[in-house]
Amino acid sequence: MPENTEKSVKDTEKAVKADKPAKTEKSDKKENAFVRFFKNTGKFLRDVKNEVKKIVWPTPKSVFKNTGVVLVTILVIGLFIFGLDTVFMNLLGLIMNIAK
Repeated sequence: MPENTEKSVKDTEKAVKADKPAKTEKSDKKENAFVRFFKNTGKFLRDVKNEVKKIVWPTPKSVFKNTGVVLVTILVIGLFIFGLDTVFMNLLGLIMNIAK
């Protein structure tokens, strides 16, 4: 029985190989570099256009809301860093006065 399965596997492999299309002359012949460049550039630009159509743009309301959140966050972090800088500057001043 194993011999039958080996034969059937070999037969199917041969059948699959026979189904593959033969190479055509077109695939052997390369196009001019300029022609390929402009074809690829055109394809790229069409793909970019299609991808831009898929973008979901935010509403102006959400843009203003997110901008406000960013500005408030920057302000809070800036004040925190300013406070740390002031504290460390005063501590350094005290250490320098003690060292004299």
